[in-house]
Amino acid sequence: MQKVDAVIRKSLHSDVVLINQVADYIVNSGGKRLRPALVLLSAGAFGHIEPHHHELAAVVELIHTSTLLHDDVVDESSMRRGKATANTLFGNAASVLVGDFVYSRTFQMMVNVQNMRVMEVLAEATNTIAEGEVLQLLNVHDADITDEAYLKVIHYKTAKLFEAATRLGAIICQAGTKDEIAMAEYGMRLGTAFQLIDDVLDLSGDSTEIGKNLGDDLAEGKPTLPLLHAMRHGTEAQRTVIRNAIEQGGLDELPAVIEAVKATGALEHVRAVAKAEAEIGCAAIAHLPESIYKQALLQLAEFAVTRSF
Repeated sequence: MQKVDAVIRKSLHSDVVLINQVADYIVNSGGKRLRPALVLLSAGAFGHIEPHHHELAAVVELIHTSTLLHDDVVDESSMRRGKATANTLFGNAASVLVGDFVYSRTFQMMVNVQNMRVMEVLAEATNTIAEGEVLQLLNVHDADITDEAYLKVIHYKTAKLFEAATRLGAIICQAGTKDEIAMAEYGMRLGTAFQLIDDVLDLSGDSTEIGKNLGDDLAEGKPTLPLLHAMRHGTEAQRTVIRNAIEQGGLDELPAVIEAVKATGALEHVRAVAKAEAEIGCAAIAHLPESIYKQALLQLAEFAVTRSF
């Protein structure tokens, strides 16, 4: 991972000072680095990790970074990973344009790998992520969306890059089609579980621990799975307060919403859904030979569900 970070820093260097300033700030802002780790762990599960794997892991992280820069502008977020967002410090224009730079740089890096299958996977993933962003935008302030419609957003916006990361590890080690599909399934399920727990933490976490303001999604009018479950199983008064919070946005009703979510068992329900997703993902790679990499992947699935940050 240190080698991946070195690739990231080298790749983001520019003669334009502002690009360097924003890029350095983003890289130094922390983050779990889960997606690049998945590329390396997947590759390791099939036998070996080589220098060009670090390049590919860096590409995956930079795609994620570019989406964060754009997301924070769209969502008007002020805090991420416990620090002020780039758009808060440098302005929306700088964040969008540097996000464009980071995104386009990843395609230069993809070409260097000289593997058409890798290009196909990453091109599809980036396009799907963009579709997911637009789907999420369409769902904002809509309290009537179905669980299926919400899960589709998760699959497109978040889980797709997890899936691409684990699939790439199999591809670059020339694993067979069966193993590639299995690893992609693991990645998709892990990414889904990860986002579902983010939804839980948005309504129950500690803002200093999760690194963002509590209720951020609610403030933006995003109908997440805990809210949808609480509306289905709550009293008329609870349904009304949640619906109003989603449709109007803002945090005026946050305490009442959190109370309703807890009273209806919504948080436990979504944790159970996330756990089931993680278990399906682990089952998909159960046939792989035992190794420290496989064990790390299985432990990562457990972490995704039990984490508090």
